[in-house]
Amino acid sequence: METPLSIGILPLAAIGSLVLWVLSLAIYRACFHPLAKIPGPKLYAITDLPYLYHVSRGTWVGKLQEFHEKYGQVVRFGPEDVSFTTADSWKTIYGHKTSQNKTFHKDLRVYRETISGNSHIIIAPHEDHKRMRRLISHAFSEKALRGQESIMKKYVDLLISKTRENAKNGKTIDIVAWYNFTTFDLIGDLAFGEPFGCLEAGGYHPWVSMIFDVLRIASLGQVVRRYTFLAPLRSLIIPKWVREKGKEHYQLTQQTALKRVELGKTDREDFMSYILRHNDEKGLTKGELVENASVLIIAGSETTATQLSGTTYHLLTNPSIYNRLTEEIRSTFESEDEITLARVNDLQYMHAVFEEGFRMYPPVPTGLPRITPPEGEFIEGYWIPGKTSVSVSQYSSYHNERNFRDAEKFVPERWLGDPKYKSDSRGVLNPFSYGPNNCIGKNLAYAEMRLILARLLWSFDLEMLPESKNWDQQKTFLLWDKGPIQVKVTAVQR
Repeated sequence: METPLSIGILPLAAIGSLVLWVLSLAIYRACFHPLAKIPGPKLYAITDLPYLYHVSRGTWVGKLQEFHEKYGQVVRFGPEDVSFTTADSWKTIYGHKTSQNKTFHKDLRVYRETISGNSHIIIAPHEDHKRMRRLISHAFSEKALRGQESIMKKYVDLLISKTRENAKNGKTIDIVAWYNFTTFDLIGDLAFGEPFGCLEAGGYHPWVSMIFDVLRIASLGQVVRRYTFLAPLRSLIIPKWVREKGKEHYQLTQQTALKRVELGKTDREDFMSYILRHNDEKGLTKGELVENASVLIIAGSETTATQLSGTTYHLLTNPSIYNRLTEEIRSTFESEDEITLARVNDLQYMHAVFEEGFRMYPPVPTGLPRITPPEGEFIEGYWIPGKTSVSVSQYSSYHNERNFRDAEKFVPERWLGDPKYKSDSRGVLNPFSYGPNNCIGKNLAYAEMRLILARLLWSFDLEMLPESKNWDQQKTFLLWDKGPIQVKVTAVQR
């Protein structure tokens, strides 16, 4: 017969058992887990809640850099998460593999699933990724780039025209916004055959604003994907307006992409023309075309505008570097018409400026997590068991004194053979990632950046206003949460 005493003991016993289980798990993860020998904060080894806290607040990039400064180039920051900051770790984690069984697959806890259920090149499984990349790569070939120059020039011309209007009227401009207007209009035209109209309007198209809104909150999705038992509470964790914006973005992408698909193959040198010309029986479905178009819009515009913004900020806070670059541009070209893709490729100092811009302010500052193969792998002298999430943190790698001398200084000369920086680990700089899954649009991004900055600095003198000081102190929600850079623009008199 149960007594009141025995009934009261049962809940206490249950609570005691739970506490014992939690303590045992904590001790195991901190002291006896296969990753226990890897340096890092013990609290983070026990639970990934601190990591998720910083991710959701946009402070993770800075926190991880602190850990790498304290613990070294290999840091355990979760029960099954390890970050690296070396050139060789890029090769091990992201490089080509001799066997499919050795492949480090993407950690899908980090990447957002699509609303439609269709895949795209970022989240596709290995074989599907190869199929998609084979088709999409035609749109980013050297031949395609040459054909796209006239489209590119159209929007750079419009940027220069609008900037000249602002300069004439004595207005200051937010150069971050104008870079975004340019890259979104350009990529909209290349992906869908029509721009967003941002440059003409001097403001963001609602669709573009929607992309920023969704990206900013998308980090919360990691919480649900790491703790699957929270899936029923998704509607409470991720605000309703975010979910609605995501659906609206997909619907707009679908409508616009399918409208372009219906036009079929044309003589126009846009993305869809190249993809449709090579879309055979093993090609992309309409659903995959829509999803990949959405990816191309974000990856091809936001990251390019981010790099231009970061590089411009560092130029304007380093007058001697700004002066050297403007001298290179203005002494090379006698007229705007001479500033072409072929010729801007020869600007050596500009190339060094962009490399240093990537190092100081990588458009994707976080790591791109991969899962170790089932049999595990040695990385940087540590045995990493199978099914561990591993990554190279770009920001931590590039701001690490072990990799770069004067890591917090903007020094383009380090990429031009300056002997002072001969010990730099240049191989660690991979802003477009590394290996078979690296960014397919690398050549297009460089072309956009060189053409835009060369035209801008040939035509105008730029001066940053004091209110934009410390602009680079930002939060990150997958990408940088960029604020404005207010610039006084003065037309160059010739």
